[in-house]
Formats: sequence, structure tokens, C-alpha cells
Amino acid sequence: MILKFNYLVIFIFITIAITNCQSRKSNKSHLSGSVDNLKGKRVTIKDIERGIRSNIFSQIKEGDGYFTFWNDSVELSLKLVRVHTEYLSILGNDEFFACVDLATSNGDVYDVDFFLKGTADKMKVTKTKVHKLNGKPYYAWKQAEDKTWYTVPIKNAESELLGVIESSDRFNFTYNVQLPELKDSAEIWLPIAQSDSFQQIKILSIDAPVKYQLLSEEENKNSILYLKLMSEHSYEKIIIQYQVHRTEKSAYIEDNLNIKKHLKATSLNPIGDRFELISSSVFELKEASTPLMKARALYDYIIDNMRYAKEGIYGTGDANYACDSKSGNCTEFHSFFISLTRSAGIPSRFAVGASIPSERNDGDIDGYHCWAEFYAEGKWWPVDISEANKYTPLATYYFGHHPANRIELSRGRDLRPEPLPQSGPINFLAYPIFEVGGKSVFVKTNFSFKRTPSKI
Repeated sequence: MILKFNYLVIFIFITIAITNCQSRKSNKSHLSGSVDNLKGKRVTIKDIERGIRSNIFSQIKEGDGYFTFWNDSVELSLKLVRVHTEYLSILGNDEFFACVDLATSNGDVYDVDFFLKGTADKMKVTKTKVHKLNGKPYYAWKQAEDKTWYTVPIKNAESELLGVIESSDRFNFTYNVQLPELKDSAEIWLPIAQSDSFQQIKILSIDAPVKYQLLSEEENKNSILYLKLMSEHSYEKIIIQYQVHRTEKSAYIEDNLNIKKHLKATSLNPIGDRFELISSSVFELKEASTPLMKARALYDYIIDNMRYAKEGIYGTGDANYACDSKSGNCTEFHSFFISLTRSAGIPSRFAVGASIPSERNDGDIDGYHCWAEFYAEGKWWPVDISEANKYTPLATYYFGHHPANRIELSRGRDLRPEPLPQSGPINFLAYPIFEVGGKSVFVKTNFSFKRTPSKI
């Protein structure tokens, strides 16, 4: 079906045609745009924002808290995530355009195009059309010779090409530690991956130079491998091999939940003070009124304001450093998010593991990767902000999903196993904590994988 629009001010659709309503860089030239409607009152972009919000909130009120929407003969019950204020536009002839993200209860996010008609004081939705599902477009906008715009279907968009494997993934994962020369007694703590609702783990083997212990870290329910080593174990290896079946994670319910512990500060995740001020200002700017909308506003704020860079004291997950430098790796991105959300009263938590490459079926893995979850609408919502920052067309997908091609090794911050390292609580556990003579020492660690169709 071809949709055509004759317009007075349609400049923004050039951007839509190129970016499909998903760039994080707003086209500021249209934000101050306005047009006189047939009754003579000037219509502004702010009027359109107010009009689309009014229409959505009225339907949410009528739908007992949900926006009901029919898509391909299926009725969806959705929650408002955000209004794309950067893409509101005036089509002319009292017609207007808005783009809105709405989420299902399981975390699927629909990017919906709305067409409205009316005046600055009263607008009515005349047409809705699903543009994307979890960041995957169904159509793109193109301009015809007569300067009108029309939609072109996009079939079978392949998110795997962007590093995402949906549904499920199976692979063997190897965690390999090369011990250095030891001139004194040593201790080492390593994460042990565990099965949960989204990953089935089978430990194929643990090769170690001495007898090991499996420690339980109760606060976050982690399992930790612990060994005592002597000088004769110099240059030995510790190798853990897993068989993994991982499924894509979306919003989910957790039983026996202690929500209060996910609102507390940790040593590198302070709460309150400037984090509370930043959160409040973001919510006011974005008109975010629900926990889901607030979490998305903070997610976007971090994407827009942080730079992925391995420099300075990156990799510690220090939220103060992230706030000051506006840079870091995945630990800084998610630590900043956790401090902001917890300061706003939104429970959130941290986990770390490794991303499994989608473009090949075996080989080494370039280090650990971490992510976060926040609690809203009675469920945990997965987010991966650093990946969304690297490739913004997937920002919608990574708000509510973690792909199947990853393994979780541990969760939480300030871990306190018994025995505890001399350095104190473990900041987070991806690479080993290795102490020689009570002092922290670097130990070479390598991750590798081999994809396999075999079942666990």
C-alpha cells in the first residue's frame, strides 16, 4: 500500500527516510517549526507532542492502564515507553506525524507511526502503522518525484548480521587461566556459571593443579571456584569447560524477590545526591511519568551522553567516574545506569559474562561483557546500554532484551565469599581474583567457544 502526503512542512521525513526513526541525533532544525492551521492558530511541535500524549493517555485510561492496539488481527496490550520528540512533524492541511515506542508485558517494543489531524488544541489519531518490532523495520520511507512520501516494505530484516542471535544458541565455552611464576603461596577465586531460566549449563570438566572448593556467595546466589596454590604450581593452567544452551532473555517475573536490596548503594554504585538530581532533570525533560518511561529516559540519556572508550580508569564500574568522564566500557555504562535508576527508586542490578560472536562458530572471545536489568511493571527488564551505544539501530532491541549468544558467569557487586580476598569484597567477578602473598596480581585469562548443535 502506498501512502502519499502533500505537505507544507515535511522536512523531517527526509530524516525518517534515512534513519527509520531511530537515530539518537535529533534534527534540531524542525523543532521550532510551526504552521498556521485553518482556524488561524499557530501549531507548534510542542502542540503535536501534547496531542499525541493526550491521545495515548486517554486510551490508556480507558484500557485499564494499557494502550490497546490491533496489529495483523492480533490485539496487543501495551505500555508507553517514550515519544520520539525528535521526529514529531507537521505535514500540512492540519495533519501531523508522531513516532512512539510501546512495549508488551514481555519486553517486545513496537515502534508505531501515528498520523493525527486537528488543531493545536485538539488532535485526533487518524491512522497508526507499526514501523518496527524490537528495532527491526517493516518498511522505510522514500520520496517520490512529486515530492510526496511513501512506504516501502522491508522483508526479513536480519538482526544476526548486527551481532544478535534471537531465540536460542548452543555452544561450548572454555574459561582458561594461565598461572604465572609463583614465589609465594597464592589464592584464586573464579566465577562458575550456573543454570537459570535462560541458560542451561553443564560443566564438562574442571582441570586444576590442586584440589578446589566451590564457594557459595549467598547475597547474589553466585558459585565461585576457590583454590590455594603453592610455588610448585607455577605456569600451570586452570581450565573450565562448559556446554551451554542459552535462550534470548526478555522481560520476566522472578519468584521470591527481595526488591529492597536492589535499591541500595554499593562501593562503586553510590545513590542520591547528583545521581538523583540528574535522574529528576531527565524525567522532567522527557516528561517520563512511569518506571518504564523513566528507565527508558535514563537509558537514552546515557546513550546520548556517554562515549565508549577504554581509557582512564575504565573497567572498574565506578559510577562517579562514569558521571565525570562520560566515558568507559560496559561496566561504566551500566554502573551509571544503576546509580541513576536506584536513585530514582527503580530497582536495578548488574551481571557479567561474555558475548559469543554471531558471525563465526568458534575461536577466542575478546574479553568479558556486562549488562543490567531494571524492575518495572512487576518484571525484570534486561538492558544492554553499551551495545546500544555502539550501534544505535539496535537501541530499541537492547531495551528489554539480551540475545541468546552470551553466557552469564556471575551477578551483583561487592561479592563476599568465604574466604574473602585480602583486598576485600569482590567488585564484580568476570576475570579471576588472584592474590599472591595476600597482594592482588594480574593473571592471564582467555575465553573461547565452539558453537554446537548438540543438546544438553
